[in-house]
Amino acid sequence: MRVGRTLLLAAVSSLVLAMPLAAKETTETVDIRSFSGAYLAARIAEVDNDLDSAIAYYERALAFDPDNQTLQQSLMLSLITTGRFDESLPLAEKLKTVPEVERFSRLALAVDAFRKQDFKAAEYWLKLALASDLDRLITGLMTAWAKAGEGDADAAFAAIDALQGPEWYGMFMNYHRALIAEGAGRDEIARQSYDAVMQDLSAGSAAPESWLRAAEAYANYLARKGDKEGALKALDAADEFASGRVPLQSLRLAVAGGMPIEPLVSGPVKGASEVLLNLGTALNRGGGETYVRLYLQYARALNPDGDSVLLQLAGVAEVQEDPAEAIALYERIPASSPLKRLSELQLGLNLADLDRKDEAVQHLTALLEAAPDDMRAYLALGGVYASQENYREAAKVYDRAADLLPSPVRANWNIFYQRGIAYERLKEWPKAEPNFRKALELYPDQPQVLNYLGYSWVDMNMNLDEGLELIRRAVDLRPSDGYIVDSLGWAYYRLGRFDEAVVELERAVSLKPDDAVLNDHLGDAYWRVGRKLEATFQWSHARDLKPEPDVLAQVQKKLAEGLPAVDKKTAEEKAPPIPEPEPEKRSEAPADTDIVKAIPAAYKVQVGQSLWSIAVDQLGNGNRYLEILNLNPELRGDPSRLVPGQSLRLPASN
Repeated sequence: MRVGRTLLLAAVSSLVLAMPLAAKETTETVDIRSFSGAYLAARIAEVDNDLDSAIAYYERALAFDPDNQTLQQSLMLSLITTGRFDESLPLAEKLKTVPEVERFSRLALAVDAFRKQDFKAAEYWLKLALASDLDRLITGLMTAWAKAGEGDADAAFAAIDALQGPEWYGMFMNYHRALIAEGAGRDEIARQSYDAVMQDLSAGSAAPESWLRAAEAYANYLARKGDKEGALKALDAADEFASGRVPLQSLRLAVAGGMPIEPLVSGPVKGASEVLLNLGTALNRGGGETYVRLYLQYARALNPDGDSVLLQLAGVAEVQEDPAEAIALYERIPASSPLKRLSELQLGLNLADLDRKDEAVQHLTALLEAAPDDMRAYLALGGVYASQENYREAAKVYDRAADLLPSPVRANWNIFYQRGIAYERLKEWPKAEPNFRKALELYPDQPQVLNYLGYSWVDMNMNLDEGLELIRRAVDLRPSDGYIVDSLGWAYYRLGRFDEAVVELERAVSLKPDDAVLNDHLGDAYWRVGRKLEATFQWSHARDLKPEPDVLAQVQKKLAEGLPAVDKKTAEEKAPPIPEPEPEKRSEAPADTDIVKAIPAAYKVQVGQSLWSIAVDQLGNGNRYLEILNLNPELRGDPSRLVPGQSLRLPASN
């Protein structure tokens, strides 16, 4: 249920460290009687992801030192990030001339001016002394909306046209030019600008949510202009880019049925909110959630009931493991919104995350009965049963879903995958295996299915060649997924190929260092290759990570006794010769020679990737995007200029 950064983050990465973390859970504050004590308590609360307590401690610290601008900045940002926007405004007023923080303080004052429809004041507050590329785009587009609010569309267009920056500006400029032109009745400009967005697929790959939002707005506009065919064509293009989007499906039904359609964005206030929503969602791709949440809260201040803003904020809360906050946000999505049912399904899953599983089952069962053809409801309810380890009930839910799919399509792969897991956990492999095979038939390169089926075969000492090949394919598709890499390492271990197991399990632990099971596996592999001191360290670390009781008992036994000797005959039987894959099929260069490491690997850019995501997937660390830039000097002038199929030189993975 968890909801995966673009090069826009390069424009803001230097600021993230100065910002507070988002609240994870609230704790009671204690009485603090000194400035140093209050300040230290506030910083600790931030580290603990407890912003509510941090706010209380910052307020206490300011009682001792009211003019401390550092404290004022931290408190202002904390208040905005938690949605207490009005409380932040007095601090924004105090910090309006401080260059280092004006991008936040003056933006807050501009948002407040928009709310009051004082567009001249908004323009004034949007003038910054210091501005990054991201700041210039936000303030430039919001300035255009302010001019539109004053009734001067030509000045609004001029403000957009005057923006100069990286190539990724283009999609956002065209989208907001189209929205402003639409509101001003300038149809030719609107169509030309929307068309430019639709043709900019490379920008869409870098910021897919924003591109899809623009496509929805275009189809909405065409439908209201009576161009039903054009609207459906725009929706077809969006579906080809990313299928299954709820707002697009809802709009398609409305267009096909000739139903009344309201503009997606109407007026300068919601237009300014749209700017902040677009940039917030563009940043929200696998990191920087605290910064994303800040911009989304600015957008929410302008459009408190905006369903897309609320949904995005709830998704950030889920990533930050704050299900109570996610539920509160989902509950605010209006009943009339096409996103309401999706929000209700997510709400049920968050109830389960709060260990309110019976309530979650009741909630999701009611949703399922209300719409028995909705496959998402079966997945959600089955997932809650599985989280209770009630695999029999989960299997029954998935059986009901599969019975409704006489001719399943690719989008239905997860029904069969989850049903396979349920039966595998019930130790009914003859029922489980056909479901995994069906899932792969529907989606041949689905890494989770490849990994689960391949490992199950290896674990049961059957179909060894095919099983190991499936796991390797999964690793090639998800080289930065610690769990999938662990499966490959553990498969080698089960086959008695301990040296190879160590290599893969070390990589898995480097990707997921806080997982007890992965550390336990690495300890076992170290023991088998004679590195017993390191094995003991890994087992001790696994124990300290507080694993499940059954894993903990095994770890404690190994710490006390070590591992029994390997039965060589059994090991030889379990590890028949397995041909290595062709070199070109491996996603990474072999790690056993310095010569190979020194040769940059060639990589083809995939749809939707940025330098950051490539660094995460291929190198295991997004910050290594700078190494990619160094190897590809043609990108240094504009590192966002990536297109699918482009060839890049990559450094070797460490």
